[in-house]
Amino acid sequence: MKRIQFETKALNDQTLNYAAQELRVNKDFVEINIIEEKKSMLGLNKSYIVEAVVDFDVVTDGIEYLKKLLENMEVEAVIEGKQTDERHISFSVEAKENPILIGKNGKTLEAIQSLVKNYINLYTDEYFIVTIDIGGYKEQRKKQLEILATKTAMDVVKTRTASRLGRMNAYERRIIHTKLSDWRDVTTVSEGEEPNRYVVIKPNKKQ
Repeated sequence: MKRIQFETKALNDQTLNYAAQELRVNKDFVEINIIEEKKSMLGLNKSYIVEAVVDFDVVTDGIEYLKKLLENMEVEAVIEGKQTDERHISFSVEAKENPILIGKNGKTLEAIQSLVKNYINLYTDEYFIVTIDIGGYKEQRKKQLEILATKTAMDVVKTRTASRLGRMNAYERRIIHTKLSDWRDVTTVSEGEEPNRYVVIKPNKKQ
């Protein structure tokens, strides 16, 4: 987590505000710990060496932020979250308004995910990958893309002709690359410029 050390003459709200400003986070998540108390020769003046630490739980506080985000959209939802590995956090959302939260081609879902990701990474020194699934949309989309990848790869192997898939976001492109990573007869590359990047499945040259 983020932390800084500095010297201060007092332990008050001003000190807390300064620490929050330097750390660029909300002061509600800042904890001040005294490292050393320094006194002048006559003992009339004293100062403190303190450490300001960001007290933030990526899962619990991530859920709270997502909950407030949806409340501002007037959406009640059941939210679950977990840290799946050292740098990956996933959240699942279930609400009556699932289709609205997902949006056309998952664009609203991607926007919500981007907001939560940026919020969490604001409070950490480490970079976390954040994924949000709403109503199982991403899991279903993953299965569809894996079927598309397999079918297209089989056509490429048969025809020996490269095939370009439609525009996809980074998450969707990664599914295609991962699904075909073990195929010996084809290779995959991402081409184009954001937000219009796409995957091309190419036949490998025969040995």
